Amino acid sequence: MTEGNFVDYVKVGLTSGKGGKGSVHLHREKFITKGGPDGGDGGRGGHIIVRGNENLWTLINFKYTKHFKAGHGEHGSKSRSTGADGEDVYLDVPLGTVVKDFETKDVLFEITEHGEEKILLKGGMGGRGNWHFRTATNQTPRYAQPGMDGLEGEFLLELKVLADVGLVGFPNAGKSTLLSVITSAKPKIADYEFTTLKPNLGIVEYRDFKSFVMADIPGIIEGAAEGKGLGHYFLRHIERNANLLFLIPADSKDISKEYEILLDELRRYNPELLDKERLICISKSDMLDDELMDEMREELNKDLNGTPFMFISSVAQMGIVELKDKLWAMLNA
Repeated sequence: MTEGNFVDYVKVGLTSGKGGKGSVHLHREKFITKGGPDGGDGGRGGHIIVRGNENLWTLINFKYTKHFKAGHGEHGSKSRSTGADGEDVYLDVPLGTVVKDFETKDVLFEITEHGEEKILLKGGMGGRGNWHFRTATNQTPRYAQPGMDGLEGEFLLELKVLADVGLVGFPNAGKSTLLSVITSAKPKIADYEFTTLKPNLGIVEYRDFKSFVMADIPGIIEGAAEGKGLGHYFLRHIERNANLLFLIPADSKDISKEYEILLDELRRYNPELLDKERLICISKSDMLDDELMDEMREELNKDLNGTPFMFISSVAQMGIVELKDKLWAMLNA
């Protein structure tokens, strides 16, 4: 999926359908002089329904079409015939989509399962026909209810990427390169920071036709939790990743310090993120010799407080098979 096609935050204007009017009708039939009221009810207006679709990965369907209106209910008619309901409008969204009220920013609900349906705006009720208003003292009512108006509002659709493993790291740590090597995804790769501006997803093929999904989250910088840089725009995607893979380059000045900074940003954004399983990968390790790697391993064992780590190189294909094994073990622990 190209970066321009990944849309994860849209505002939409929605209007549900108006209910149909109830019918004012008196029964007319040969040899029946006083048939009485028989006006039917109006049909309800169409609903606006949000539906989960596991085949979608982005909200691009709402990039150019942002206003949706459901159909109006038909009016009631004679012989107590109820009008047809208005046509419902279904908004198909990828799993992990959160729906918020645009004005208050309150979370209304989220879609996490395929086929899950939530009514966002109900259609207006149809009016009752005059048949409902007959009484012993008012046997020929000549009035009926009008249909109720539909609802309208503006809402935010916000996608939080669902993935088994999320790549976390500073800009230019090699996350996109790893994703391109370990999956068939083709993310943008360049030697400058913030090459990745939107999450990229790839499917990691494992043994015996097994697989799992990996997400390349755009680089985090210090202060992201307070909104520095693109701040929450990046961090919110990490919430939906089952496991976190921290990527830190081997040429970093202080690997342990960089890890603590990343961990602190996650903690300040949402402390629950620290409950996820974590693995640290020292990327670009092809530049290290065995002696230096042993020294770093001894030092990291002291500094990382038992957090598992390993050395890899995406370019040299170093440690990639072992990385898949570790990630699969984490996912099935």
